[in-house]
Amino acid sequence: MSGVPELVDHADVIVVGAGNAALCAALAAADAGAKVVVLERAPEAESGGNSRFTAGAFRCVYDGVEDLRALMPDLTDAEVENADFGTYTEAQFFDDMGRITEYRTDPELCELLVTRSRGTMLWMQRQGVRFMPIWGRQAFRVGGRFRFWGGLTVEAWGGGPGLVDTLYRLARAKGVEIAFGAAATGLVADDDGVHGVTVRRAGKTGEARARAVVLACGGFESNTEWRTRYLGPGWDLAKVRGTRFNTGEGIRMALAIGAASAGNWSGCHAVGWDRNAPDFGDLSVGDGFQKHSYPLGVMINANGERFVDEGADFRNYTYAKYGRAILAQPGQFAWQVFDARVAPLLRDEYRIKRATKVRADTLEDLCARLEDVNAERALATLRAFNAAVITNVPFDPNVKDGRGTVGLAVPKSNWANPLDEPPYEAFAVTCGVTFTFGGLKIDQEARVIDVDGAAIAGLYAAGELVGGLFYNNYPGGSGLMAGAVFGRIAGESAGAFAQ
Repeated sequence: MSGVPELVDHADVIVVGAGNAALCAALAAADAGAKVVVLERAPEAESGGNSRFTAGAFRCVYDGVEDLRALMPDLTDAEVENADFGTYTEAQFFDDMGRITEYRTDPELCELLVTRSRGTMLWMQRQGVRFMPIWGRQAFRVGGRFRFWGGLTVEAWGGGPGLVDTLYRLARAKGVEIAFGAAATGLVADDDGVHGVTVRRAGKTGEARARAVVLACGGFESNTEWRTRYLGPGWDLAKVRGTRFNTGEGIRMALAIGAASAGNWSGCHAVGWDRNAPDFGDLSVGDGFQKHSYPLGVMINANGERFVDEGADFRNYTYAKYGRAILAQPGQFAWQVFDARVAPLLRDEYRIKRATKVRADTLEDLCARLEDVNAERALATLRAFNAAVITNVPFDPNVKDGRGTVGLAVPKSNWANPLDEPPYEAFAVTCGVTFTFGGLKIDQEARVIDVDGAAIAGLYAAGELVGGLFYNNYPGGSGLMAGAVFGRIAGESAGAFAQ
């Protein structure tokens, strides 16, 4: 390839990006007999896209424990005996996708995501990816048994970093070449379709030719200008949970040759994130800056007031939209408040050394220590909340227990406990953007569609730069699942096209 060192002159399939979706595409294309090159903009130490920053959870269909045992053969009889895994049927997945996206999800893409989730997980397992139950974050032990909740049961062994490292190893074993520090800057295209990409590497730019190209290099959440342009005012102030390299380049390249846009361009996956976290993700911390146990406590803004129903639903169904709610508060922050009753149930991320927190033995002292908060109003809010809790309904964190409040302007629908057992702890959070929902339009073969409704020959897309699946909100674990499903489809389609 002229001008760009250490890259082959020609490949059957070029995959742009090197996260979960990209690597699933590379594996599938290689299985189809294609010579595959993966172009990763990031240096090797920061490679893997957002996938490396995740906890590795996959939302997939299973009809019972035997489906899980097929996926996770390491499960022991004792583990099965001591757990209630329940089921997560296709109907439940469809219902969640409809309800959470306010029924805007693209029906064809949604159908592929749901109906191919189980088969894709089994395919990954056959490739060599290991999975395990999410014991620590998705199940509480009640009566001596773990009970899983919220439709999310399975994660990759080793979380996001383990998933990415495994996929790299598997791809290389199939002869896939992975080029780090290789930034795709444009598509080589003419009236007959796409024939490769322009690449900048080691200060030199050249063309990498291929019969097919798969774009799987993420959304635009790390592009401050695009965040503000498309998500709206104030989004330039949000933190980015993951990689600094997801600046929308794949989307830009495709739009430049006439690709159609799709999806919720003003929407994104945004969560509660440590207020003092760095501007972009830190691989030494991973997803530890997230703070997702808010359903067990209350959130207070700078005015000392609650602003969301913390118990409206399981964390899996609210966390991706509550970051937006936090960003809308004065000063773009909030404090999550807990007492000793629920402290043992808090997720591990609350115990990292770099958590921004305060601790006190009385609510009065705690409110006084909440930086940038109206302490008098906060104390009144917490006292009013305590008085409003329906205490005659049993507390059960594994189900939507109906233990709510009465008489409050902002109710709490489930898991409401009076804050009356010291010591008290509060954690400062702001908005952390995970990925953006707007992107490219694709069909059921993962072909990129142009503005006239035709497929662009030789161009495919998968992962977070695909638009149309998620609107306003997102069911936890469906991002990695969608990346794997559509990555596999894109790889198979590109591999077949390249033959």
